[in-house]
Amino acid sequence: MQTVSCPSCGAEVNFRSHASVMAVCEYCNTRVLKEAGAVKDLGKISSVLEDYSPIQVGTSGVLGGRNFNVVGRIQLKYDAGMWNEWFIVFDDATSGWLGDASGQYTVTTLRKPDSQLPAFEDIVPGKPYQLVGARYMSADVRTAQCVGGQGELPFKVGDGWQAKVADFRRADHFITLDYSDDGPPLMYTGIAVTLEGMQAQLLRDVDEIKRTTGRYRGKLDALECPNCGTQIKYLPGLTASLVCQSCQTQIDAGGPKAEVIAIGERQEKERFTLPLGSSGKLGNQDFTVIGVMRRADDEGSGWTEYLLYGSRNGFTWLVETEDGWSRANVMDQWPEAKVLDSQSVTFDKADYSKLYDYNSVVTYAAGAFNWRVQVGDHTHVYEFKRQQVTLAAEITTTELGWSRSTPVAWDQLKAWFGDAVKGEAKAGSAAAQDSGKGRYARSAKNWIIGMLVLNAIPLLFNFGASFGVTIVAALALYLPALVLDAIDEQNKK
Repeated sequence: MQTVSCPSCGAEVNFRSHASVMAVCEYCNTRVLKEAGAVKDLGKISSVLEDYSPIQVGTSGVLGGRNFNVVGRIQLKYDAGMWNEWFIVFDDATSGWLGDASGQYTVTTLRKPDSQLPAFEDIVPGKPYQLVGARYMSADVRTAQCVGGQGELPFKVGDGWQAKVADFRRADHFITLDYSDDGPPLMYTGIAVTLEGMQAQLLRDVDEIKRTTGRYRGKLDALECPNCGTQIKYLPGLTASLVCQSCQTQIDAGGPKAEVIAIGERQEKERFTLPLGSSGKLGNQDFTVIGVMRRADDEGSGWTEYLLYGSRNGFTWLVETEDGWSRANVMDQWPEAKVLDSQSVTFDKADYSKLYDYNSVVTYAAGAFNWRVQVGDHTHVYEFKRQQVTLAAEITTTELGWSRSTPVAWDQLKAWFGDAVKGEAKAGSAAAQDSGKGRYARSAKNWIIGMLVLNAIPLLFNFGASFGVTIVAALALYLPALVLDAIDEQNKK
């Protein structure tokens, strides 16, 4: 480790990695450039927003049998949100990047391309590309601005530095193509990871996250809607995009001062089964409803999506439709599909059949979200199903994402949220339809019981002759009922 004095304030600045060419002074935010035998003041960079991420400079872990340490980060913001890129150094002196976006993590390292790479302008989300000898699906294409830096970094960066990147996925494999500099793009390859899988240590604890989230050098203010004055309930720093529940004004909360993106109009207060701010315990984890969004398809059918956040498990979704409830999570590992419009996809060695594909539009949004959402946002959705599990791909002009959902019974929802749940189970919901499961078999059983009662006396006095006929009659009633119930269940899937 090399220690130098900050040319601006004189404080100690540490360079733990030989790969680091710049470090940010933790006292005055001066960018310190390391040169041969000297250091240079590159001017100041904005403080990073202390967000919900449990990762910090000093966090360590293990990947592929190699130990690593987090030594720095840059915070990047694009038109729909923001994310962190953590600079990590391995014990063998090699380095890489730990991507951190809304609780999804990837680790990538620099790799020399083995073929011609596509031009940035030609990359389309959802389109397959041949990279490093395998078929990858384009996940997103974005241009982002650096809005903050911390610790050591392998290149010179400052406020306004622009990153042009495209991400690609194949199962849990991940590739980033970086077009930020002149010349050929840089290729970073790696995998999707979890904090548990990396045995991450020295993470920020829940209390520290709650205490520091949203702070720029300790500044934290209560937020009222700049348009109508309504108090907006949200977790500062957790999300950069807010929508006022009273007037639909869009607010960017990703900086020291909240900025109005678009002024909305005051409307009647919407009512939801799970109001904003509702808290529940899903398993052993506490979750809070921080955002609510209503969407509709081409035919006008609507549904409601609730964004939940838990300090340890991150984000999860609850989806309310006329057919009942389901819980959905964004997938780190993607299904295998030649094209999105395939009749089936494969995930975890199981085939999922195509159910629907349709356009959806946001018709209402309120609360806090981990990306910028507004009424009128369009996505195209492809749904695939196997038994009770649904996989959904949602694609826009800049991004593709996959989610996995499973049904949630009404009683389970009530157990999670208790009195916070408003209303009753819908007539067409899974909870209300439980009584319809196996209806033909139940009816057949009732007929068989009645038949046995009527034939009790003949069975007693002439068992040998009556028993065979009774069994045949019972099977004639029950076996077709089982077939009809199976058809019933198949039609529901």
